[in-house]
Amino acid sequence: MKVEAITKQALKLEPGLRAYIAEILLESLDYEEDFIVSESWRQEIQKRCHEIDAEPSILIEGKLFMTQLKQH
Repeated sequence: MKVEAITKQALKLEPGLRAYIAEILLESLDYEEDFIVSESWRQEIQKRCHEIDAEPSILIEGKLFMTQLKQH
């Protein structure tokens, strides 16, 4: 399957599944960490990722969230 076809099919998936695929692909890259993340922040990131994976969540774009927040 060509990259374009895979991408087209992936974009048809619901956002949570697209995020999962993106996470797996990013983790598969062999890269050097460009910045140091403190252990407490790393734990917070892992906690939030587990919460998203464990519970049905509605993830929205940051700009949309800020717009909605300003309206309330």
